[in-house]
Amino acid sequence: MSNIIGAKMLAKAETQSRGKIIAYWTAASLLAVAMTLSGIGQLMQLGGNVELVTSIGFPLYIMTILGIWKVLGAVAIIMPGFPRVKEWAHAGIFFLMTGAALSHVFANDYGEGGFNLILPLCYAALNIAAWALRPKNRKL
Repeated sequence: MSNIIGAKMLAKAETQSRGKIIAYWTAASLLAVAMTLSGIGQLMQLGGNVELVTSIGFPLYIMTILGIWKVLGAVAIIMPGFPRVKEWAHAGIFFLMTGAALSHVFANDYGEGGFNLILPLCYAALNIAAWALRPKNRKL
């Protein structure tokens, strides 16, 4: 009897673990793609990036700094090993995204339907999800 219960608990634990791994890789991949595309857009000064940055009073050179850090953060989150670097990357992305949202709030620049506030906060939430779901081999 105890073997059956033990087997059921083991199967349930493996299922939850597999689901958690899938959820982690989904969140981490989406975050990495979003940060990479955003970083490249800032580095190349594509689309509305210039207006977005200048409308809140930041100099254009900040786009180069932010773009480099976003791309490096995306690489750090996806690459194997280096759990301390991953922790710093997650922290950096969180501060970057919440700082972006607050910068827009302080500049009274909410964008169409609050887009300038909602998008960075969604990225921050995705970052928190990826951090919280990370497997043991990606933790300190």
